[in-house]
Amino acid sequence: MLNNIGPMGLLLIAVVVLVLFGRGKISSLMGEVGKGITSFKKGVSEGQNSLDDDDYKQAKDVTPETEKDKV
Repeated sequence: MLNNIGPMGLLLIAVVVLVLFGRGKISSLMGEVGKGITSFKKGVSEGQNSLDDDDYKQAKDVTPETEKDKV
């Protein structure tokens, strides 16, 4: 069904959305979407940084002593 929407159909949908919600509401909505994307990227970056910290060096080795001797 969505394969049949051409450029004119998309333009018509955009005009209808603009008329229904108004320019101010759409711009504020896009601003909130941008803030959400920025917050998501910041969270992913902080998560990656926490994984890269020295915490992994302090991890406890739980391998049984009998298994450590095997090569």
